[in-house]
Amino acid sequence: MTLTTAPNLAQPDDFYQSLIDAHAGLDDGQSTLLNARLVLLLSNHIGDLAVLREALAIARAGVDDRSEGGLDP
Repeated sequence: MTLTTAPNLAQPDDFYQSLIDAHAGLDDGQSTLLNARLVLLLSNHIGDLAVLREALAIARAGVDDRSEGGLDP
């Protein structure tokens, strides 16, 4: 299995709104905890260490080199 980086959500705007709604009313610490729990839940669902490592590398590259454009893989 390889990491899918092309758009793959059937309803991306709906998911984004759900994500924002999940953070509503949380302080920064609670929001960080929610994000960490979500990452671990989705990582467990994926279950493939190679794919998860690829995702971590791509996500980290976007943070290390802000000229990459933020969330773009």
